[in-house]
Amino acid sequence: MESQNVIQVQSLTKKFGDFTAVDAISFEVKKGEIFGFLGANGAGKTTAMKMLIGISMPTSGEAIVAGFDVYKNRDNIKRNIGYMSQKFALYDDLTVKENITFFGGIYGLKKNQIKEKTTQLINDLALQEVANKLVGSLPLGWKQKIAFSVALLHNPKIVFLDEPTGGVDPITRRQFWEMIYQTANTGTTIFVTTHYMDEAEYCNRVSIMVNGKIEALDTPKKLKEKYNATNMNDVFLKLARSPSLTLPKGNGTHTEN
Repeated sequence: MESQNVIQVQSLTKKFGDFTAVDAISFEVKKGEIFGFLGANGAGKTTAMKMLIGISMPTSGEAIVAGFDVYKNRDNIKRNIGYMSQKFALYDDLTVKENITFFGGIYGLKKNQIKEKTTQLINDLALQEVANKLVGSLPLGWKQKIAFSVALLHNPKIVFLDEPTGGVDPITRRQFWEMIYQTANTGTTIFVTTHYMDEAEYCNRVSIMVNGKIEALDTPKKLKEKYNATNMNDVFLKLARSPSLTLPKGNGTHTEN
């Protein structure tokens, strides 16, 4: 793998029986890049991400993440990345402080490091008034901001964000993306899946998945020029409606993203 690439993928494939969820995708992601992994729900985004973060074994193909092979070094991958899921990122029945302490331990931080990181995170997000409240009592936007910060506790090389802004209001979405910018500016790579096409404008480069395949990959500006589109939603619609695209292989009954 070239030194500037923190993710390198070649013909990565995932099948469930006769259904091909991810169909021989290939791409690379550079250090410090905000890489958007876009597509409609069911396009294969989450399935692909699960292979990259080491929780799902590929059917075939190759992938190197943070310098480690997805087949042979999955534990090393997990130690060198951060991960945030929309559906599960924090424990609702623990307080903000308890969540930070718990995940700090999971990430292998020492007690003094956890204490230092906890103070820093609470101050950075101005959480003093809610630090001892149960996470379940907080608005979704706050949960997502805290979850993102917790995913950065161990200074990972790459942070994977799976639909991080789903269900939050536009103002909170914008604030969340400001946090992403700040993190990328420190050299951390951001790999983000989303079905909000307007969020593609915030990424350095984006790939667009349709039916398990990457049908386009470039900067937002170049993609709009290539497809003669005014925005990324138009780019996606032109790709999704292209008569050259085939239906997914198999019976299509598998529901995983």
